[in-house]
Amino acid sequence: MVVVSFDRSPDAYRHWKLSTDGPVAWLELDVDEQGGLVPGYELKLNSYDLGVDIELYDALQRLRFEHPEVRSVVVTSAKDKVFCAGANIRMLAASEHHWKVNFCKFTNETRNSMEDASEHSGITFIAAVNGSCAGGGYELALACDRILLVDDNSSSVALPEVPLLGVLPGTGGLTRVVDKRRVRKDLADLFATRSDGVRGKTAVDWRLVDEVVPRREFRAVVEQRALEAASGSTRPADARGVQLPPLEREISEAGIAYTYVRAEYDRPLSLVRITVRGPDEDAPSSLHAQGADGWLLAMTRELDDLILRLRTNETEMGTWVLRTEGDSARVLAHEQALLSPQGDWFSNEILHYYKRTLKRLDVTSRSLIALIEPGSCFAGLLLELALACDLQYMLDGPPIEDPDSDLRAHLALSEANFGAFPMGNGLTRLQSRFYQQDDHLDWLRREAGQPLSPAQARELGLVTDAPDDIDWEDEIRIVLEGRAALSPDALTGMEANHRFVGPETIETKIFGRLSAWQNWIFIRPNASGPEGALRRYGTGQKAVHDRKRV
Repeated sequence: MVVVSFDRSPDAYRHWKLSTDGPVAWLELDVDEQGGLVPGYELKLNSYDLGVDIELYDALQRLRFEHPEVRSVVVTSAKDKVFCAGANIRMLAASEHHWKVNFCKFTNETRNSMEDASEHSGITFIAAVNGSCAGGGYELALACDRILLVDDNSSSVALPEVPLLGVLPGTGGLTRVVDKRRVRKDLADLFATRSDGVRGKTAVDWRLVDEVVPRREFRAVVEQRALEAASGSTRPADARGVQLPPLEREISEAGIAYTYVRAEYDRPLSLVRITVRGPDEDAPSSLHAQGADGWLLAMTRELDDLILRLRTNETEMGTWVLRTEGDSARVLAHEQALLSPQGDWFSNEILHYYKRTLKRLDVTSRSLIALIEPGSCFAGLLLELALACDLQYMLDGPPIEDPDSDLRAHLALSEANFGAFPMGNGLTRLQSRFYQQDDHLDWLRREAGQPLSPAQARELGLVTDAPDDIDWEDEIRIVLEGRAALSPDALTGMEANHRFVGPETIETKIFGRLSAWQNWIFIRPNASGPEGALRRYGTGQKAVHDRKRV
């Protein structure tokens, strides 16, 4: 089994070239054909696998934190006459189902982070499509704010998954075509069933691209559009970026330990115990002065990395038990420093990074259970971790290991729980928990800022149960053993339905509708069977389809 690391740095990229020139950055895709993350396929025609997307994610993070002067980003290809052929077909055909799922999910999250940067960081992304652009390549372009296509009578945009592979554009393609670019649904149907795609003026007329430019003028026009976009940005022109150093961690058979986050494996129960430690020091007067060593940014980077590593490398760890430890008052003080009206671009980036990490937790196909015990610091922004869980249990009594102690568990709401970290459905986790219960939300807001006892938390509906110290160990054991006895597939479907109540957004459609449909289609014989389209692609043999609609 390949153990995937998400550590990358621009000086060691194999597939992307990142450069900056004042307010404009260039991200050029130049995939190393022999640079696949696992053996068995070549990444021809700028096709990509998980390794290519990991580098893209790293580049996006560095643009946001290390280059505040960058106001627009050109996404293009360093290869002649090919932009990107999409996800590598040989990789998909040979991959186990869980690998396909994690690949699609991470790709979705990375595309969404580009749109998040456009909305919240003042960065405009311009896709400079300088050659053939198909499948996931066009989905990458769709994540950008503007698409320029070279007009050379051969370059086109296409979503050929349905006619060629028997699957769907699973990283937001179909959704962004109609919801974001507002392509008319009959034209979208024609487009998604044409393997050769659409080029030139027709692509503009159908809203598939914004502009077509002759090849001889292409570079100049792209540069002009990038500078025009940069001129309207709110990003600071003279700010000093914050470098993101490599994360330090200790990995063993028993788990992973970072500075503020640790994970301990319990393989017999198929679970991992995750503990997030609060800040050791008082809140800083300047988050910028602390840089990447500040508690909130460091903790967020560690938690983000842990989520990715567990999702990809520990697929049988079906239950994640989340704890915190530390001083709630310090957590709330650090939160105030983050949300201060005097906060700068750096505070804004940390806030949205933590928001995106919580969103990554929301769409993780694992059972999430929070244990709130004496010594916990589930307050404000760390309470969001508990609210992201499917179940929350709070110990009503002294610590199990010290029955004579006066220490008791508490949690605390803050203003951050009422809007700073929305979910993919556009609602807060409290709004999702108490859907359309405005009176209850008003009650919760009145309780913000004070420690809540187990009895108060249960009365307010913030915890599932609050067993006393006599029943605690048995109650939690029964919950965890019961979870391990249920079907992982059924749990994944149930949890995803319960977590995302209310309105649909582009984001929830991508993760819910397209991810579910795509992943189901991936295991159907019409795609993955011995005579399926995905298996027979490139062999010269036509796929044999089971004609039943199911």
